[in-house]
Amino acid sequence: MKMKMVSYTLDKLPPLTKARRAKLKALATRPDSEIDTSDIPEMTEEQWKNARRGHFYRPRKRQITARVDADVLDWLKAQGKGYQSRINAILRREMLTSVKSAK
Repeated sequence: MKMKMVSYTLDKLPPLTKARRAKLKALATRPDSEIDTSDIPEMTEEQWKNARRGHFYRPRKRQITARVDADVLDWLKAQGKGYQSRINAILRREMLTSVKSAK
């Protein structure tokens, strides 16, 4: 029997049924004191001291076509694999510098 693979993204989720809506509404009205966190204890102040915001953030990538001077491309490729990632890193560094100086 052939099975059909189904996948969803946050942009394209299946529609909510009436039963699911009712369950979500009931969960939303429950007070926090009724939430069982025994298997996931709350973080301590000590743990929050070392927390870093956006550590797992990965920007979306978009494919583009760009024209680059041949000598610049040769220089990037001469540094080994990953020249496109290096281009992105150089552009990101310049973007962050620009944003920082604009503030």
